[in-house]
Amino acid sequence: MTASDLIDAFWESIPPVWRGTRAKIRAVAAERFGLTVEQFQALRRIRKGYDSVSALAEEGRLSRSQASRAVDALVRRKLVARLTDTHDRRRIHLSLTAKGEQTLSAIYAETEAWLAERFQSLSNSQSQEIARALALLREAFFPKSPP
Repeated sequence: MTASDLIDAFWESIPPVWRGTRAKIRAVAAERFGLTVEQFQALRRIRKGYDSVSALAEEGRLSRSQASRAVDALVRRKLVARLTDTHDRRRIHLSLTAKGEQTLSAIYAETEAWLAERFQSLSNSQSQEIARALALLREAFFPKSPP
């Protein structure tokens, strides 16, 4: 197989699979939990450690007002808490509430169940082959540095 063939196979597989998976996550967030894309992304990013409206705006390539509106809605729904910094009262930290954690976990659990349905038709050897191919793909894009 040539590099060109491999690139074609990549484009025919990875982007559509990711688009479908991302669409499912967003549909679950919207339909089951009434979250906008911006609200869902804010929850995800807060869980990852982005703890200010400015950080969310920058990471999500949103305006500060868009990020602020998303956070306001999440705070009203008790999914996110605003905490004042003890050393600098002007700084507000964002964190997920227990309800926010549960909501995000439920979204991911439903999406993982959807993925499991897709993988169910594969044989054990096919599943192993895909797992090996994904590991090779990660290695090609993110090579381990030598010890």
